[in-house]
Amino acid sequence: MSRNLVLGLLPVLILTACGTPQERCIGRNTSEYRSVSRLLAEVEGNLARGYAWEERQVTRTEWDNCPFVVYDRDGDRHVGYRTCLRDVTDTERYRVAIDPAAETRKRDNLAARKAELSTSARRAVEACKAAYPEEKG
Repeated sequence: MSRNLVLGLLPVLILTACGTPQERCIGRNTSEYRSVSRLLAEVEGNLARGYAWEERQVTRTEWDNCPFVVYDRDGDRHVGYRTCLRDVTDTERYRVAIDPAAETRKRDNLAARKAELSTSARRAVEACKAAYPEEKG
């Protein structure tokens, strides 16, 4: 049932930030449910893979063409380019070992919390739909 709730809410949740009053109401009132659902999916993925993903920022220096401004004798502005070094920051994803027993406990706790929240999330969706009915047309 909770999977169906997530699938049913998905189109609404995607547009939450810029959506209708009903969509914003649903987004506000189901944020904890969505957070727990996202964390549960991440933990289940970790268990299925046998490792977790983490990210880090990596800075490297690379050659680039940098603009510079030159003024001629008449005061006209000209833009030129010269080779220069620039720092570039990338996000790198890497594998991290997990403790399967701890990850299983985490999954079980998140699944229980999600089940607790599903009723209130469903009620919130119904209340928002009642408070902000959308016109059909």
